[in-house]
Amino acid sequence: MTYKDDFNKKYKFKKGQSHSLKEISKITGYQMKGIQTIYDKGIGAYKTNPGSVRKNVVSKEQWAYARVYAALNPKKKTYKIDKVHLIKKKKKVNL
Repeated sequence: MTYKDDFNKKYKFKKGQSHSLKEISKITGYQMKGIQTIYDKGIGAYKTNPGSVRKNVVSKEQWAYARVYAALNPKKKTYKIDKVHLIKKKKKVNL
């Protein structure tokens, strides 16, 4: 099962369904800034360490999205590395 499939299962989406970074932020309640930072780290890792990229990965964007999805799963190693960027959004208070 892929990181995206784990995410979709957790949030009750169809297997294989893709989400934009903005949608992921809205679904999880994490700030967009942190999600974007993790995505950018994925792009950087793809560019600077091409030897670690699996052969079935076809783009730097695919690699970056996988990092985002993995970072949202507390059972994954990436979560331990990137959780510092995952900050919950502040809830609006209506007066």
